Formats: sequence, structure tokens, C-alpha cells
Amino acid sequence: MTEKFEVWESSKDGLWYFHLKAPNGEVIVSSEGYTSKDNCTNGIESVKKFAPTADTHDTQEE
Repeated sequence: MTEKFEVWESSKDGLWYFHLKAPNGEVIVSSEGYTSKDNCTNGIESVKKFAPTADTHDTQEE
């Protein structure tokens, strides 16, 4: 199994969401709600683009 993005439309609020799942099936990223599937897909593309270069910021050290 490999990591994967899952996309769905919520029946509660009509918004689109995604999860990023690790190879073991654990959810490692949960998105905000998006007003359209296209916007949700754009959110996934942003994670793919920016996550490899993102710094880690420990807010407990402030």
C-alpha cells in the first residue's frame, strides 16, 4: 500500500474535504472544507507542492 489522498463531499455541510493517508492507512493530514471539488483538488496540489520544503515550527518553544 502507498500513501494516498482521499476526496469526498460531506453530506452534512456540502463541502469538499481531503485526507492524506500514510501507507498503513493512518490519516496524517485532514483538510479544511472547500466549496467545490476543484478547490479541494487545488488544496491537494498545494500540499504536494509546499510540504517537501516546509520548515517545522515548534510553537511550544515560544
